[in-house]
Amino acid sequence: MKENWWEINPETPIDTPFLAVYEDRIRFNLEWLIRAVNGDTQKLRPHIKTHKIGEILELFKVYNIKKVKCATIAEAELAAIHEIPDVLLAYQPVGAKADRWISLLQKYPNIHFSTIVDNLESAKALNEIAQRNKLTLNIHLDLNTGMNRTGISVSDQWYDLANTIISFKNIHFEGFHIYDGHLKGSVEERKSAASSSFSIIKKELEKLQQSANYKLKIVAGGSNTFPFYATQENVECSPGTFVFWDSNYQINLPEQEFRPALVIVGTIISKPTNSTFCIDIGYKSVSSENPIDKRLVILNDENLIPVSHSEEHLVIENRGKNQYSIGDTIYAQPYHVCPTCALYDSVQVVNKKHQICDQWLVAARLRKINI
Repeated sequence: MKENWWEINPETPIDTPFLAVYEDRIRFNLEWLIRAVNGDTQKLRPHIKTHKIGEILELFKVYNIKKVKCATIAEAELAAIHEIPDVLLAYQPVGAKADRWISLLQKYPNIHFSTIVDNLESAKALNEIAQRNKLTLNIHLDLNTGMNRTGISVSDQWYDLANTIISFKNIHFEGFHIYDGHLKGSVEERKSAASSSFSIIKKELEKLQQSANYKLKIVAGGSNTFPFYATQENVECSPGTFVFWDSNYQINLPEQEFRPALVIVGTIISKPTNSTFCIDIGYKSVSSENPIDKRLVILNDENLIPVSHSEEHLVIENRGKNQYSIGDTIYAQPYHVCPTCALYDSVQVVNKKHQICDQWLVAARLRKINI
């Protein structure tokens, strides 16, 4: 009988629902990531918003990955606590967040921190707060290539804005940040769309580099466009989901050979009808922004189909012949792993013997660690 990679030996019962992660698969994903950039780990700046876990940052260092991207001050602080040398906050610090950013830089002066801006007002505010604190802030200009979430549009006067930011005394302009998660379709379609805007940006960057008189860099992409940016010179790639992978990317990014490394473990708690049963994986246990058919996939049996969902309950219709009892364990792969992981305080680590061998805290799910 074929062994199911996700099954856990039941020697140590743990109350469900919980997240199980598989370290050997995480290591496989890290190794595949590094092969994709021909071993050049300097090209990698993985996003840590997927996992938010210190032990995974320690694994990054084992594989000589020394730069990360993050979305919150807590994630940046976690990276600093684990002595990641180079940390990019890809979220424009405004108001109280700017004050917290300064506090973080002051607490960890040996870490190379950088962040992003997309407008002159924010750049001026950061320059002023840096001046008051006698600091120089490392800044990337955030460019909008069609995501329409943040960033100055590549069709606007972003070259002029970059030149102005370069002139500020308390800002060191590092280069550009691009996130193009809106790009979908086949790998060829995604590469073509990314290449179209990237060629324009690269041309302008070369001119800007001459006037700045130092080398500028580009931090670009997520999982969707990783295959394109992995082949580009002077680009740091920022995929994040690769560490755990999920159903969404397994279906839609088949060219990337990452392995699922996280599952939600639940229990059958009720059998309301002959053909349905209820498990304890509710809204609070899996990311639920998508329709019910795109929230999770039951790994035990392809004939187990989610039909109803609420805060603490998920009703499953059994369309197959296998029989299930109250108390049986159910394993599910999330469709969107990043917000799913953020729902849990910790994850259980499973070894090759299918045993739970450790527990890792999802430390940066907190809005605040210390700062």
